[in-house]
Amino acid sequence: MNLDKYGLSKSNCFYQTPIDKLQQIIVDKKQGFIVDSGALAISTGKFTGRSPKDRYIVRDKITNDKVWWGDINIPIEESYFDKLHLKLINYLSKKDVFVRDSYVCSLKTSRLNIRTICELPSSDFFANNMFLRLDENSIEDFQEDWLVINAPGFKASPAKDGTRSENFAIINFSKKTVIIGGTGYTGEIKKSIFSVLNFLLPVNQDILPMHCSANVGKNEDTAIFFGLSGTGKTTLSADSTRQLIGDDEHGWSKEHKIFNFEGGCYAKVINLNKENEPDIYNAIKKGSLLENIIADKNGKVDFKDVSITQNTRVSYPINFIENIRKSSIGDTPENIFFLTADAFGVLPPISKLTPSQAAYHFISGYTSKVAGTEDGVVEPQPSFSACFGAPFMPLHPTEYAKMLIKKINESGVTVWLVNTGWTGGPYGIGKRMELKYTRAMINAALSGDLEEANKNNYHKHSVFNLNQPRVCPNVPTSVLSPRMTWNDDVNYYKTAYNLANSFINNFKQFESYSNKEILSGAPNGKK
Repeated sequence: MNLDKYGLSKSNCFYQTPIDKLQQIIVDKKQGFIVDSGALAISTGKFTGRSPKDRYIVRDKITNDKVWWGDINIPIEESYFDKLHLKLINYLSKKDVFVRDSYVCSLKTSRLNIRTICELPSSDFFANNMFLRLDENSIEDFQEDWLVINAPGFKASPAKDGTRSENFAIINFSKKTVIIGGTGYTGEIKKSIFSVLNFLLPVNQDILPMHCSANVGKNEDTAIFFGLSGTGKTTLSADSTRQLIGDDEHGWSKEHKIFNFEGGCYAKVINLNKENEPDIYNAIKKGSLLENIIADKNGKVDFKDVSITQNTRVSYPINFIENIRKSSIGDTPENIFFLTADAFGVLPPISKLTPSQAAYHFISGYTSKVAGTEDGVVEPQPSFSACFGAPFMPLHPTEYAKMLIKKINESGVTVWLVNTGWTGGPYGIGKRMELKYTRAMINAALSGDLEEANKNNYHKHSVFNLNQPRVCPNVPTSVLSPRMTWNDDVNYYKTAYNLANSFINNFKQFESYSNKEILSGAPNGKK
């Protein structure tokens, strides 16, 4: 491939390198090793997760009046982008570069062609796994819509380059280019394009982009699962009885189609085992890319070992999951699940939301951090990420929430809040909700048995005003009431009101942008 137009005329280009050859290059360069399942394992270096404070959007005539600027969407001037872009190109000159053409969005009318130029073969491997792969007939006439240049070895000079740190990810909508440097964490590649889609699709096509997983049942009923890392989004959507549309990024079109943005899955593997998560476990084979795991001399992976990071990951093409939706498109959803890992143990294991509550909880994007997940976290802390994906949402969260309310009202979809966190007390006292019970509750909601069993006879939570079912097939009644599992009403309500106040305080930043319908979904506050 001729890379002259990018200023890379002296680079040695590896174009659309087959995965077998790419894997061999990585092993030969001692940049990775093969585990006993045949999967490739790599280290991403200093960064084992995203660095949201180092992601920037160029402020220009396209973005200036539309982007929700602040700590999440950090502006950078185009002059800084241009200088860094040139430095990045000069850095990659005369080096091996790995180039791959692919695309995003399984819905043809929303398709974007992506060209990635990567310094590391492992980054190219990841791009092949995560983006939608071209057939041979499409390669010759390929024209990219967006370019991603990724160079983990290149470091910015903050004093000169307008960045906070040596690492950066910068999106330029005018030049349709993303530049990433100083970090080997592969997730920056996919999340940068997700951010691009989260800006373009609502503005240009009236499509709601969502940080969610989705699957389809035997009756063609589509379900959507929103949730932040650690809430079970990937695990619960990988169901052997339902076809997987995708595990992380989707759009909801004007025609009420749910479509996957990606061609792969990027799953956490901490404490992974075959019994609880067979689909993900079985997908870890030749062609998969493990990140930051520990294996013994025989290549056996210890998924419990978090000595490098708790954010151990695997990426693999979506067809590594046996039961998939080949088109990666589903019809109008009948059920939406908001997943939260409540470490305070006060939210019901499942509850039914009104449209107003759905909007409120969507904007809030609640889960909690527990000890060990981040430096300095020694006890449970509430954590809010607007739209269950704030770091990737360039528009104001209420823009996405208003689109969601509109689609909920048009489709008649039922929205559920599911607590996959703690029961019987907070973290350190109670225990994590058993996966078998969460699956049983979700299955009952999907089949309609949960509605039938309660026949609108839900119990209203006195603090959060949530509709709690009194009974659920295959779940002990005692599990359904968080208050009863505590056996300590005084501390339960004290903790519940503390969490409710955290919701209310967090939402103050959105109040002036929200209408009465959204605000009516708030919990009851108490000092």
